[in-house]
Amino acid sequence: MSPEDEARRLDESDPLPTLRGEFLVPPAPGGAHAEAAYFAGNSLGLQPRSVAARLREELDDWARLAVEAHTQGRRPWVGYHELLREPAARLVGARPHEVVAMNSLTVNLHLMMASFYRPAGTRTRIVIEDPAFPSDSYAVASQAVHHGLDPAEAVVRLKPRDGEDNLRTEDVLAYLEREGDAVALVMLGGVNYLTGQLMDMPAITKAGRAAGAVVGWDLAHAAGNVPLRLHDWDVDFAAWCTYKYLNSGPGAVAGCFVHERHVRDAAVPRLSGWWGTEPSVRFRMDPDIAPPASADAWQLSNPPIMALAPVLASLEIFDRVGMDALRGKSERLTGYLASRLAPAVAEVITPSDPAARGAQLSLRVRDAGGLVRRLAEAHGVVADAREPDVIRLAPVPLYCTFHDCHRAAEALVDLL
Repeated sequence: MSPEDEARRLDESDPLPTLRGEFLVPPAPGGAHAEAAYFAGNSLGLQPRSVAARLREELDDWARLAVEAHTQGRRPWVGYHELLREPAARLVGARPHEVVAMNSLTVNLHLMMASFYRPAGTRTRIVIEDPAFPSDSYAVASQAVHHGLDPAEAVVRLKPRDGEDNLRTEDVLAYLEREGDAVALVMLGGVNYLTGQLMDMPAITKAGRAAGAVVGWDLAHAAGNVPLRLHDWDVDFAAWCTYKYLNSGPGAVAGCFVHERHVRDAAVPRLSGWWGTEPSVRFRMDPDIAPPASADAWQLSNPPIMALAPVLASLEIFDRVGMDALRGKSERLTGYLASRLAPAVAEVITPSDPAARGAQLSLRVRDAGGLVRRLAEAHGVVADAREPDVIRLAPVPLYCTFHDCHRAAEALVDLL
């Protein structure tokens, strides 16, 4: 059996049939194939076919009802964000009152740090990973400056060992045990954007909290990628975007988690806005806020309906399929792609252990940008480059197939 036939056989026999037909797959660049083999879902997910109809419904309500759609629309706008609460909670392993859809990722991280980064005495450090996504680096540095601290001293970037690309969990735990008295906040990426490494979130959370620190997670590359149990892991807070694995469109409204021990604590300081007060008194226009005992207390403004509609449509897909089933297929797809890349002359910097990676393989190559262009133009394979020397391929289980992985492997072997 040829490798291509084997890939097609795997697609036909997989326990989770592909949902590719529910997404709009772009045409292949260069005309080599009808559709692209799309491996850039860790940057921007594909559009679900259901999104356009959902948006048209909201536009129709706006046209027919105008302001009255806030209370009379088919999905009344005044409480629209509440429609996302339970599916978002199931997605990240939370209780409904612990999650809220709002803002963008970095805005939410700043709101969380405004509440939970409270340096005092010698406990001032923020621990992130190296490499962290640049926005996280900028955010924590600016928070340190906001508190009158020097980021060069306050921000600790945990680095892999010499000659390695991924952080070892034991090294993170050892740092927290050794230096924990000086750590105010641990805020790592659940899945590293560059390498695809899945961090041991339960172990690191436990160690950070035992050291007396607050533990938050940037789940930009983890939400919709790997199963999460934020409540059970005792995470203090987390934030994620929804335009990568969650397929909600460019710049889509993000999500936020705050553990219930904090949402029930009225003494937790927070930056407040209109939508952070109890709905029952919101329209009294009182000057004094009455925050609810939920993550909604961190909301600032009324929800952007046209931006939330695609998130709701996407969450409905995840609710129907389930993260455990998606994780199983993710491991099968990523493992198959890894096995097919063995002959390629490229260094894989993603962990080889399926339990230690998400739906991503990162390769170290020369001229990453040029290679990505050639993959698209000559083979219709869409990946992305992280200059100077890394390309990333994300076999997203909702719409990527074994045949897509076959195409990517054949193209890389040919070009490398």
